[in-house]
Amino acid sequence: MAGSTHSVNNQVPPLVGYDVFRADRALTAAVERHLDPGLRDEVLGELSALGRTSGSAQVQEWGAQANENPPRLRTHDRYGHRIDEVEFHPSWHRLLGKGVSAGLTAAWDRPAGHLRRAAAFLVWTQVEAGNGCPLSMTHAAVPALRTDPDLAAEWEPRLTSMVYDRELRPAHLKAGALFGMGMTEKQGGSDVRAGTTSARPLAEDGTYELTGHKWFCSAPMSDGFLVLAQAPGGLTCFLVPRVLADGTRNVFLLQRLKDKLGNRSNASAEVEFDGTWARRVGEEGRGVRTIIEMVAATRLDCVLGSAGLMRQAVAQAVHHCTYREAFGGKLVDKPLMRNVLADLALESEAATTLALRLAAACDDGGEQERALLRIAVPAAKYWVTKRCAPVAVEAAECLGGNGYVEESGLPRLVRESPLNSIWEGAGNVQALDVLRALQREPGALDAYLREVGQARGADHRLDGAIKNLLTELADLEGVEGRARRLAERLALVLQGALLVRFAPPQVADAFCAARLGGDGGAAFGTLPHTLDLASVVERARPVA
Repeated sequence: MAGSTHSVNNQVPPLVGYDVFRADRALTAAVERHLDPGLRDEVLGELSALGRTSGSAQVQEWGAQANENPPRLRTHDRYGHRIDEVEFHPSWHRLLGKGVSAGLTAAWDRPAGHLRRAAAFLVWTQVEAGNGCPLSMTHAAVPALRTDPDLAAEWEPRLTSMVYDRELRPAHLKAGALFGMGMTEKQGGSDVRAGTTSARPLAEDGTYELTGHKWFCSAPMSDGFLVLAQAPGGLTCFLVPRVLADGTRNVFLLQRLKDKLGNRSNASAEVEFDGTWARRVGEEGRGVRTIIEMVAATRLDCVLGSAGLMRQAVAQAVHHCTYREAFGGKLVDKPLMRNVLADLALESEAATTLALRLAAACDDGGEQERALLRIAVPAAKYWVTKRCAPVAVEAAECLGGNGYVEESGLPRLVRESPLNSIWEGAGNVQALDVLRALQREPGALDAYLREVGQARGADHRLDGAIKNLLTELADLEGVEGRARRLAERLALVLQGALLVRFAPPQVADAFCAARLGGDGGAAFGTLPHTLDLASVVERARPVA
């Protein structure tokens, strides 16, 4: 029996039992904006169903369990036989199964496939981000495999299947398959051309034997892996199946699992190849060219994943402050807290709006949209993923000491928040890729300027930011030292242009004032007090 000193009051109810998709006004508006009207009911119904699943107490508990019970490596069975398997908590498999059945690996041949998948990925990330890794890599492997029509015909139906089959057996016996990847090595990191793994041709055309290592092999329980190795003709992409067609295990020696800051439900391994059978993907010596579209797809998923994490952090902060009382009133009504929440909400909505615009461009497939993606994806990957960590930390602070406690869920978001900035090329890699697009592909800048130009004249601060950006772009000599600044400005101007065109005036006004007009501080909660911040916060509030 609780003592009289332990009566519980002024505590916030858990944010459960709600539709994660429908409760996100920025996300639903973006989907409707880019969606063919003929698909509206089907896609919105599909996303709302996933939103209700994501917001349920049961699925949120699965996310917590998967995070609290990280995978375990089993190199040998009880008899001493090498098995190289990774054991996961049952909740991991439940989550991965839900993600596959929701179409998170099935974008490539569905109407509005990239848009609907992007929205679903953003929603599903908010449950537990770890299982997004194998879903992302399986999705992204498709364009690489399409460089070889025979491989694509064999593997694409399995990768785009909406059936999760967790058993390790020959892929041709499975209703669905997942892919991982192994690109980086100890001595190379992002410099994949420095890889030393060797590929020796075998008698059968297109088959090789690999010898070497991978420092980071993501999702090592997958059915197949795309890896880079040095063939006689140079750096080449290969498909390494986990289980061979005759049912024997391929040589795939798991040395250890990484002990990571976050993303703890997902396994990342060090792997050795020693006579490992592989099939060439694309031409010898064109490994980077083969994987380039795969890299673009995973980078967009980094943007989507960060947008999802930010949205969940903001939703939790606004929800908490809506119920919590302090100093004679609701926290959400306190002017300074409202300023903080509005500032966080701006960051979240700008990330979501930009991410969905890029996903819609993937569906379009036209030359103009492809050119836009070439510059906008690395710029967005650079900027949006970098904003995730400060948003998560500030959101946790909104909960006070409660936000520092594991049960609140905010520490998990904080630990997860730096991942997407590092994965698939850290900040410098993205900024330099933006420079390459500017210097080598003039059509990319033309497409970008045409996109932001659609908002010119609607806000003087945006117009000024575009003018300043053009001045910076006028001289690209010796630009490497300011590549980050350029990537940041490109992303901010594009976000501002999209918000001016599509967001409520209160949101666009606040964003342009603080992010483009210089009327904001270095920390969150420094927006001009004259703005309609209450409307911005209300738009971000998750309605359970």
